Amino acid sequence: MARKAGKAVAAALREDIDRLLAADPEVRADADDSVHQMRVATRRLRSVLRSYRDLFDHRQATATVTELKWLADLLGAARDAEVRAARFEDLLAGHGAVPAEVTEALVGASRNAYASAHAKVLTELDGMRYRHLAEVLQAWRTDPPLAADLAHEKARRVFDKVVRRDRKRLRKLVFAEPTAAPADRVEILHDIRKGAKRLRYSCEAAGEVLGADTTDLGTRAKRLQTVLGDHRDAVESREAIRAAATATGADSTLYELLADAEEAAAGRSLARYPAAAAFVSVK
Repeated sequence: MARKAGKAVAAALREDIDRLLAADPEVRADADDSVHQMRVATRRLRSVLRSYRDLFDHRQATATVTELKWLADLLGAARDAEVRAARFEDLLAGHGAVPAEVTEALVGASRNAYASAHAKVLTELDGMRYRHLAEVLQAWRTDPPLAADLAHEKARRVFDKVVRRDRKRLRKLVFAEPTAAPADRVEILHDIRKGAKRLRYSCEAAGEVLGADTTDLGTRAKRLQTVLGDHRDAVESREAIRAAATATGADSTLYELLADAEEAAAGRSLARYPAAAAFVSVK
């Protein structure tokens, strides 16, 4: 008997809910990489609910997507500061003796930003808004709000339609990128990265139903997401370095060297983009 779409999407949803709830105590303990893991689980859930939206009750799914975005943004502030601190630390390690004030302006400030953002996360995890979201997700583990008309359709047909739609959406973004004005290119590449992430997660949710080709497509989308994520990280790091130089008013020579290094890193990542994006043109 063919697998039903409702049961298949419920299984994918349950896996991501379990990831999110399992990360909760780790985030509270400030365990290594815990904020990242909870943020990823939150984004995966939101992406599945958006890509497979026709399988869910619209009102309930939309409300939960909104709450998941709130949680992802909250975790994102901490995660971004955590990434910057580690990136600056590695960057400075390659420049010999570094003045303490430069280390403090970059690494120290990022660590302080992480501590502040993490404290805010902890406050919200004890608040009513998060508690309600966790209760909703816990209930959805076994009883998600499925749309009755599609839940009994064949999973292969419904999932294939979703993956094709997400791939078409990504293809449109990739094909539009060469015509973008130079000033808009960074943001358009960021949109492509988000589109690749969405395709990746819809493929991962559908892999068990659709098989190896869809799993491979998800792997390719992940590669594109990673390449453009590396580019974005380097661009944002360069801008943060320039901002720190302006704020401190110190000798800008080292800051300029660091910013140049990040500009070069962004260029290397961008050079990998055409090959990483080529798969979207293949039928």
